[in-house]
Amino acid sequence: MSSHNMTEVLVGGAVLAAAVAFGVYASQATGLSRGSAGYELTASFRSLEGVTIGTDVRLAGVKIGTVTGVELNPESYRADTRFTVAEGIQIPDDSAAVISSEGLLGGNFLEIMPGGSLFYFEPGDTVEDTQGAVSLISLLVKFVAGDGGDGQ
Repeated sequence: MSSHNMTEVLVGGAVLAAAVAFGVYASQATGLSRGSAGYELTASFRSLEGVTIGTDVRLAGVKIGTVTGVELNPESYRADTRFTVAEGIQIPDDSAAVISSEGLLGGNFLEIMPGGSLFYFEPGDTVEDTQGAVSLISLLVKFVAGDGGDGQ
């Protein structure tokens, strides 16, 4: 009977160790283990379609941060967004924040379009120059309806 209990304890310990290892791997893969590494910036968008908490923030196609908060501003009816930027990456204070798409079927991400200023954003600053998400459906409806914007 004693050897039966020892086998059960060993198997239970192996299962528990595997569960802990999976949890550590999952937290590292999703970026949860990084905590607040970096500094936070904010931006306000007309449309934040396809962007949620955890969405990538990219500069030149390279992930430099993550969206950490999204709230509707009840006064301006805009999506107020908080995001982190990795420590050591300085973004010029005339840069733009744009919601970009990975392709027709891909997801959206927050792209930083760097400006040419010699001054940089400080933690807690707001990116004033923003461009919201463009809805593919609304573009198709305009095209089909003949409102191509060519002045005719």
